[in-house]
Amino acid sequence: MSNKETYEQTLGHVAAHSSPSDLRITDIRFTDIIGAPFHSSLIKIYTNQGLVGFGEVRDGAEKVYAQMLKSRLLGENPCNIDKLFRRIKQFGGHARQGGGVSGIEIALWDLAGKAYGVPVYQMLGGKFRDRIRMYCDTEVAGKDSGKAMGEALKKRMEMGFTFLKMDLGIGQIIHLPDTLSAPIGFLEEMRERSKNRYNQNFNDMTDDQIREITNRHYDINNIPHPFTGIHVTEKGLDMLEQYVADVRSIIGYQVPLAIDHFGHIGIEDCIKLGRRVDKYNLAWMEDMIPWHYTDQYARLARAVTTPICTGEDIYLKENFKPLLETGGVSVIHPDVLTAGGILETKKIGDMAQDYGVAMAIHMAESPIACLAAAHVAAATENFMALEYHSVEVAWWDDIIISSKLPKKLVHNGFLTITDAPGLGIDDLNDEVLAEHLHPDIPGIWLPTDEWNRFYGNDRLWS
Repeated sequence: MSNKETYEQTLGHVAAHSSPSDLRITDIRFTDIIGAPFHSSLIKIYTNQGLVGFGEVRDGAEKVYAQMLKSRLLGENPCNIDKLFRRIKQFGGHARQGGGVSGIEIALWDLAGKAYGVPVYQMLGGKFRDRIRMYCDTEVAGKDSGKAMGEALKKRMEMGFTFLKMDLGIGQIIHLPDTLSAPIGFLEEMRERSKNRYNQNFNDMTDDQIREITNRHYDINNIPHPFTGIHVTEKGLDMLEQYVADVRSIIGYQVPLAIDHFGHIGIEDCIKLGRRVDKYNLAWMEDMIPWHYTDQYARLARAVTTPICTGEDIYLKENFKPLLETGGVSVIHPDVLTAGGILETKKIGDMAQDYGVAMAIHMAESPIACLAAAHVAAATENFMALEYHSVEVAWWDDIIISSKLPKKLVHNGFLTITDAPGLGIDDLNDEVLAEHLHPDIPGIWLPTDEWNRFYGNDRLWS
């Protein structure tokens, strides 16, 4: 056998993806699904070697934030993750506006891991843990009460979850007399506008009617917390405190229980409520006011003893720093699909550790985002728990196809990390996706050629 024949035979056993230096991005496509648990735009990045990387735009975000990046990535080597991230990060923003850049970034990590045959956590420096603790965000079906929530949370504990979260806020008392004060008619308008926005069948309405409802919904629900004039009365505080007491009476005091979704109330009412529930040994109070009111967060943190948490709407690590420097948080809560992706979230966690602050991770998306967050969690020392919002979504695990990941990703309250390359996803199950397509955005992995030459002079300096 000649040397040439030996070489060719050997080459025949080498996977094409063992040439990472020659890997190039050739296409980016999307599929929109609902119910996992919310609206998600899933991403596929295709390459010249047959490798496909999977990403996801953040829940409820507009995929145009990702589509507009396509022309800036075609022809590039996806393994140059930091280079490409620096090229596109200016097109991201806070909250859902970070979803495009972040979703693309996690797909690049998936491709790099597959190209080199290693899991993402290994490229981040290795893992601190093999199992990722999931905290179960829980809602009550039907009439809400502390007893009903306690029973729902108890069922989560029976499923193996060791960390829990629930809502506690003005939404639970807004329909009850004398629990809230606000400018006369304002609370009624809030209820009416929200009901119209979410319960109307837009298919039976004209564009002008839809626009009117949408604009009024925006006017009411986008007023920042300090400017609504909503205050919680003593009766309201009594009821919210009793709600927590009822929950604790059922689940006990040992299990960590975080609370969220307080509503648009100002800092003084947040402090009043926080002091009422301090005694119930809560894991944290989350997003009580908008994240950018740094001084108010510092004031809140000094006024209560329950840990203060925020971060799911913050884009890029430098925007977490003021909260850390002022002592405004005890727990940061980035979402990988807003923060800037996998590496940026890892950097955020490491920075928080320098300030003695723990990191939990927000996640209300498909298994793609869940796995991306899990790899960050594995590789970050001060990680506490990762959100899980899909207990009731029976088909959630069926979205992905994997030869190395367990069929059920979250088992007994934990997600187990494997050594599967990249995120560990071989493919997505198009049959499952087809059953859950967004009704207004049909089609699976349709061409996006209209974005191939989208161009603008986007340099930020002269």
